[in-house]
Amino acid sequence: MSDRTPTNHVSDWLSAFEEALDRADISTAVEMFDDDSYWRDLVSFTWNIKTMEGKEDIKNMLEARVAYVKPGMWQIEGEATSADGVTDAWLTFETDVSRGKGHIRLKEDKCWTLLTTMVELKGYEEEKGTSRPSGVAHGSIKGRQTWLEQKQQEEAELGYSTQPYCVIIGGGQGGIGLGARLKRLKVPTIIVERNERPGDSWRKRYKSLCLHDPVWYDHMPYLPFPDHWPVFSPKDKIGDWLEMYTKVMELNYWGSTECQNAHYDEENEEWIVTVEREGETVVLRPKQLVLATGMSGMPNEPDFPGKTLFQGDQCHSSKFSSGENYTGKKCIVVGSNNSAHDICADLWEYDADVTMIQRSSTHIARSETLMELALGDLYSERALANGIDHHTADLIFASIPYKIMHEFQIPVYEEMARVDADFYERLEKAGFLLDWGDDGSGLFMKYLRRGSGYYIDVGASELVANGSIKLKSGVNIQEIKEHSIILTDGTELPADLIVYATGYGSMNGWAAKLISQEVADRVGKCWGLGSDTTKDPGPWEGEERNMWKPTQQKALWFHGGNLHQSRHYSQFLSLQLKARMEGIPTPVYGLGQVYHLS
Repeated sequence: MSDRTPTNHVSDWLSAFEEALDRADISTAVEMFDDDSYWRDLVSFTWNIKTMEGKEDIKNMLEARVAYVKPGMWQIEGEATSADGVTDAWLTFETDVSRGKGHIRLKEDKCWTLLTTMVELKGYEEEKGTSRPSGVAHGSIKGRQTWLEQKQQEEAELGYSTQPYCVIIGGGQGGIGLGARLKRLKVPTIIVERNERPGDSWRKRYKSLCLHDPVWYDHMPYLPFPDHWPVFSPKDKIGDWLEMYTKVMELNYWGSTECQNAHYDEENEEWIVTVEREGETVVLRPKQLVLATGMSGMPNEPDFPGKTLFQGDQCHSSKFSSGENYTGKKCIVVGSNNSAHDICADLWEYDADVTMIQRSSTHIARSETLMELALGDLYSERALANGIDHHTADLIFASIPYKIMHEFQIPVYEEMARVDADFYERLEKAGFLLDWGDDGSGLFMKYLRRGSGYYIDVGASELVANGSIKLKSGVNIQEIKEHSIILTDGTELPADLIVYATGYGSMNGWAAKLISQEVADRVGKCWGLGSDTTKDPGPWEGEERNMWKPTQQKALWFHGGNLHQSRHYSQFLSLQLKARMEGIPTPVYGLGQVYHLS
């Protein structure tokens, strides 16, 4: 390398790259990438969410897309930095129909990682800042409608005399955040939610539920939490925020409405969605249907022998409300992940006699340590002081290809094991089965690969370690009797309550329930990367299966994940939907194949 500054280094690379693409010299463009290189595209080049891995993948994509995309105006944004042989910088660019933002990492003069994301569609920008609407036409106008009258008219007509372009099934944080994005893009949308009020999906969970992720990680689109908001939000506080957000963002939210069924009308290229709204059957005909039922599917409640004979109470964790009625009772919680620990702690606080049944090993990360080591550089007051807000943090996180993300994570969890060695030693002495993921990459990779198998410790682990929460590990329920359970090791435990904190099935279970098993199988499994690790079978896919992008079922989309993912990826899903509404051609490159049906 010469004595060029990092900024000049990246600027020179971008100029040469743009020149090669302008003359359709794909070979030269591809040779500007390292042999070990990754290009992650969020919609701008592929109308998909896809990572090209290696020169051959990049070459194939460019050959298929450059003439159509017509990329240009590549510019470095701000100043580049260089450390440990890697130079990185933010960049902006344009395509024929959009403007984008990206990130690049260079090793020597070759590109190691490239992120390209669509920011806005040309001619369909969100109205904001200097382009914000006036809100009123000054002067005297006979018969004018007030803002409230216009809003009430839209609410009365949409879904009846006029049809929405998009229907979102699920009015939790995912559906609400996507609805806000679509509202800003002027895409007529109805959010269908069976609960009465926005936020009820939080309010109706167990009383002690609190977000385990910190506030900096959890903002909604457009309206971040105020700076006095607590680090960890109680469920009812989140519920109230979502209700306020829905009203302030003027979303068409149909509470007390349940989707009965849906099917795709091939001839008219629209969905026929039948809903029951406050006792009335309404048929909606949107062009696009989004299932925003979270990253999980139907509750997974095992059917143990003798279950119907049990004389006590039993429920899935999604139906558990509080331990207040179980003081002095014998309580069994099947499972050892987040919900299981929370519910065990809740029962203990009400002086129940509670036993956790740990069927397989679990990764535990102490909340304080996780925030310091894993999140602190991106989502914290420290990050804000360094100029990294959640928008920037989202893109930094997105810029790391999933193929190599575990390499970034392993050192974090090795340090966690060192810092909290005494904590883990006491847990293991209590008999708790610990793991760090198949390759030692810890919590985030477990979440991305399988969405389960971990607990962010906010206090319950201490109760396990000191025996306040009893533990039976490495066993399962063999049989349920009228007032007890029999474990696979032959132990019999008396029981007044059994809570099945046993997780959820794949999200395409909702497609099977609401549409058909045929469509669910056509789409295939949702979530997971194909890492060929526990509960994430191969082959390698490189992105979350079916999430936030086109699926094998035309006009059917899946949206969900944690608050961070729902916020971040709602931008790209909304732009895909807006483009289709406006008739912009959206040829999808690399549509995901189906390897797993559920």
